[in-house]
Amino acid sequence: MKYVKLGLPPNRGITWIKKSLDSAEYGREILDDGRIKYWIRHEILAGVSPKMLVWWFQHLEGEIEYQGKLYDRYHVWHPEDHVHVSYEKRNDSGLIRPGAVLRIVEYLGRKKRYLVNVISPIEQLDETGFIHNPKLYGIFPLARMEYRFQEIKDGTYYENCLIVGWKGNSFRLLRTIFEFLFFDRKHGHAWIKHNIEEVGQFQNFLPELYRKENEILR
Repeated sequence: MKYVKLGLPPNRGITWIKKSLDSAEYGREILDDGRIKYWIRHEILAGVSPKMLVWWFQHLEGEIEYQGKLYDRYHVWHPEDHVHVSYEKRNDSGLIRPGAVLRIVEYLGRKKRYLVNVISPIEQLDETGFIHNPKLYGIFPLARMEYRFQEIKDGTYYENCLIVGWKGNSFRLLRTIFEFLFFDRKHGHAWIKHNIEEVGQFQNFLPELYRKENEILR
């Protein structure tokens, strides 16, 4: 695993307009299997297609020219919270598809207590959606990230959710303690806010980045 120096990101001087919470629908619910689900239905992503989103999640590493300067593209996606992303492992064919593993480091809401420092195996990545499963300490699968994409006339309908916990009666019994110690409602709300902001940022950079990168490949 690549060493990543932890700490709140510096002020990178990247100008951006964050989408607000009221730009999306969101909520929290308890699933029938006992796990906790935080969900978001985002405002339509104008000018962004599912094909672009698949390409993005396969090309998270690298730089981007943005506002006349070169930046790490992961930092541009969320200038305030993102620290590091890399592909810890590619699948058996050497591709970023199911079987590949992400390494993600970020601070939700720039709060040290909401550090995300995980590896996350990719389960699905295609034009219908993206699923990966963050592991605590790289071992314990305690969360699931599900994204769904649907192409529409003006762009993409995008919804996603974070499911925390594990299936079964043991989690039902321990859920209150788990939330108190690891992931309470405030933590969940910080994830919702962070995610609305980063998804809203796609419109500001992804169409142009996709066009430039794929023109180079032709």
